[in-house]
Amino acid sequence: MTPATVFFALLLYAAALLGAAGLVWRIRDYARTPAPLKIPTTPAPTTTGGVVLRMLREVTLFESLFRANLWIWLFGWMFHVALALVLARHLRYFTQPVWFWVEWIQPFGMYGGLAMVAGLAALWARRFLVERIRYISTPSDHLMLALLLGIGISGLSMKFLAHTDIIAVKEFALGLILFDWQPLPVHPGLFVHLFLVAVLIAIFPYSKLLHAPGVFFSPGRNQSDNPREQRHLAPWAAALDKAKV
Repeated sequence: MTPATVFFALLLYAAALLGAAGLVWRIRDYARTPAPLKIPTTPAPTTTGGVVLRMLREVTLFESLFRANLWIWLFGWMFHVALALVLARHLRYFTQPVWFWVEWIQPFGMYGGLAMVAGLAALWARRFLVERIRYISTPSDHLMLALLLGIGISGLSMKFLAHTDIIAVKEFALGLILFDWQPLPVHPGLFVHLFLVAVLIAIFPYSKLLHAPGVFFSPGRNQSDNPREQRHLAPWAAALDKAKV
């Protein structure tokens, strides 16, 4: 067993544990945060079904961003769709046999990687070129974009510049899942790629990237506009009402 295999196996295990624990903690914190006011962003649906449909459009089409800024929507939506395609394509490394639909999307994954990097580059350029965005951008904003861009570029480099042994990479990935470690190919680009991925997994729950599950807990999005028909009462407020009685 090579030192690189041991290092990256332990690194990825630690990142997965840290990321999973942080994700559970943050989602639990979101779920416990009270929403004392009825504050849906109008125009808002008046029924639960309408809220579900609105959330579906928000998550898949970025509806509010589309209405706010078309250019940001274009690059943001391009990045997220391309990222989903790239992640789905990477399932081939963790499944045996490979699912039929994962095989089907393999040719498109390469274009997804290129679109992902292009979208990220445009979003990062916006933070330098647009004065009001540059003013409110923090070092963490730039670091997150640099991290994601580094993952994309290092992944594409193994496709277009210096190929690696993908069979051995799959054996290593399956070995991690089955706790049967297999040798990791010696490849600088692969080392960089895996290291950046591990960093992303570890810090994901503690960064602004957590807007992925956070959108489902946004009162402006998950509430229906029915204050006249139904009184909105937070759980802690209901307990106070009972105590007064």
